[in-house]
Amino acid sequence: MPQNCWEFKKCGREADGAKSKELGVCSASAYNGPGAGLNNGKNGGRICWAVAGTLCGGKVQGTYAQKQANCIVCEFYKTVRGEEAGNFKMLLPGQKV
Repeated sequence: MPQNCWEFKKCGREADGAKSKELGVCSASAYNGPGAGLNNGKNGGRICWAVAGTLCGGKVQGTYAQKQANCIVCEFYKTVRGEEAGNFKMLLPGQKV
């Protein structure tokens, strides 16, 4: 079963995660809008680079356009891209760069 970002990164910021009460729930974990579940993930867990306000490296990230440069070099992004191959989705439906 493919890992979601919070599982891969072991950040504990998923709902009921080890650090969710202390640091809050990451928006990728809670995301249930258009495109939830893309790339065989749960909520925004395998498209975290396209979800605004995710927590990465202890900092709240901005929109896709603001995060793009950091996310495309992330090991999780590269892993999902490789695992999904020809079925990989980079953006949410209707999302603009």
